[in-house]
Amino acid sequence: MLAELERRGCEIVETDVDDWCVWGALPGQTDEGWLWHEDRVRELLERPRTMPLFVAGCVANQGKFYDRFDKVVLLSAPADVILARVTARTNNPYGKTPEEQAEILGNLRDVEPLLRRGADVEFDTSHMTVPELADTLLALVT
Repeated sequence: MLAELERRGCEIVETDVDDWCVWGALPGQTDEGWLWHEDRVRELLERPRTMPLFVAGCVANQGKFYDRFDKVVLLSAPADVILARVTARTNNPYGKTPEEQAEILGNLRDVEPLLRRGADVEFDTSHMTVPELADTLLALVT
């Protein structure tokens, strides 16, 4: 999906990588998880742009930045569709083991409802092609 948006001239940032994230806990919490490097994200969002920016990822402190985005979009699909997709993909090894698939199902149960509450719009991607989804997302920002 991100590659398709980039191919269409958009700036894309995938934050599910180490240089955007750090392992830690939110202030006042003991549960650890991935957090955005807030200074880096702030700098990214303050840059002048000539093309649409799409930021992808899921971390515990992303809600601190929701007011800085034009739209917060949740891309969802039923569990069986997600598991079939991660099992079939060849560009990322995550999601192939029973433990990782259990983690995915736990995130769908526990995290997705939180993401849904913070989203401006949700798209069920189970029957959308990548080009159709790119068209839909670009229509939100153009």
